[in-house]
Amino acid sequence: MKRSLPISRIVIYQHFGFLAIIAICWLDELIKLPSLIFSSHPFAFVFQRSTLDMLLVLTVWLIVTRSTRQILERVRYLEGFLRVCSWCRRIDYHDRWIRLEEFMELGFDTPTTHGICPDCLREQKEAIERAKRARENAAGKDSA
Repeated sequence: MKRSLPISRIVIYQHFGFLAIIAICWLDELIKLPSLIFSSHPFAFVFQRSTLDMLLVLTVWLIVTRSTRQILERVRYLEGFLRVCSWCRRIDYHDRWIRLEEFMELGFDTPTTHGICPDCLREQKEAIERAKRARENAAGKDSA
């Protein structure tokens, strides 16, 4: 299973991006970039407009950060699933399909052994009893 970037790293990149947008907005007003590009007439610094732009960017920043965290948490949760073959019960571990016992030894450093749970034991005993009765019935029909 391939893992994505850690959540904190992605969110940090996102924070730097939004800080860069805010810094560019403020620099745009401070160096009067529009007047340098479009005309020789200097514009007055409009503090309220820059503040409003900054508040808008901060609002979007908070919304995007919250959404990104939720999405990345969901991705991390889904990536954490263990893929098991439906037929042979092998496990996909680091792009290699291995037996469950081998996975337990690798992943948990735990030796494994085999046993039977109480439900399966009961089912197996019932199956043995049914097989015995079927044999007895077949033997009874043959002797009669």
